[in-house]
Amino acid sequence: MRNATIRQLQIFSVAASHLSFARAAESLHLTHAAISLQIKQLEEVCGTLLFERIGKRVFLTEAGEILLEHARQILQSLKDADEALLALKGLQGGRIAVAVVSTAEYFAPGLLAQFRQTHADVRIRLLIDNRDTVYRLLASNEVDLAIMGRPPPALDATAVAFAPHPLVIVAGVDHPLARRPNLTVEDLASEMLIVREAGSGTRSAMEEFFQKRSTKPCIGMEMGSNEAIKQAVVAGLGISFLSQHTLGLELSAGRLSILKVEGTPVMRRWHIVRHKSKHLTPALAAFWDFVLEFAPAYLCKLV
Repeated sequence: MRNATIRQLQIFSVAASHLSFARAAESLHLTHAAISLQIKQLEEVCGTLLFERIGKRVFLTEAGEILLEHARQILQSLKDADEALLALKGLQGGRIAVAVVSTAEYFAPGLLAQFRQTHADVRIRLLIDNRDTVYRLLASNEVDLAIMGRPPPALDATAVAFAPHPLVIVAGVDHPLARRPNLTVEDLASEMLIVREAGSGTRSAMEEFFQKRSTKPCIGMEMGSNEAIKQAVVAGLGISFLSQHTLGLELSAGRLSILKVEGTPVMRRWHIVRHKSKHLTPALAAFWDFVLEFAPAYLCKLV
């Protein structure tokens, strides 16, 4: 079968569907003789008959039925490849893989939903993990772009800041510090701090905040989930340092309180990042431009 041509498989598939060389010739705008010649050559490649004539009717042989199944699979794969290449040329669709740090999972799905309203034919794969893993995904070209806080300095990347990222210290609404109008870092010295895992951008920002003030926080628990940390704080197990973009539901429900600590909120920036050598397909370029244009206003609604 290695010597069979795509054209022969196309002609065979049409002839097999119609069980008529005449109708295949009409459908493909070829002569009856041209159809017969291509089928004969394909049969020589296969080493067996593909059609048999009984009376005035044409039937597929067993070999013909087997070949038809595989021919259809081959032709469908070629069609899929053609559609994918057309998408890359901007004629339709396309696909992108996006990685976001776990803190961004609170707004990334909403952004994707907004993007899909005008680009419904673009297929998107979303991966969510901590900063170190997102960096690895970018470096290994497993994703097309990422949304994160500070872009990794070691990566040869194009990074554009698109929105403010406030980080705050939170406590349960019944916590004694929640009622105090002005707090210093020293006021937190005896408080149990619940923190994100090492490798998290939030953990990095928290450590930098306390280091700049020459203060060592009292870390009581380490968790790999913003949701788990918030529930622990609500339960009164301690206070925490979190992105304000993760707090919408708890603040509106009156379950958490942002402490008025000197030097907070700590203002970072959200960045959209891609490897410098990454080719910008039309779909990827459209999403990149969308984030830069629409994300700032969208995130402002979350704080």
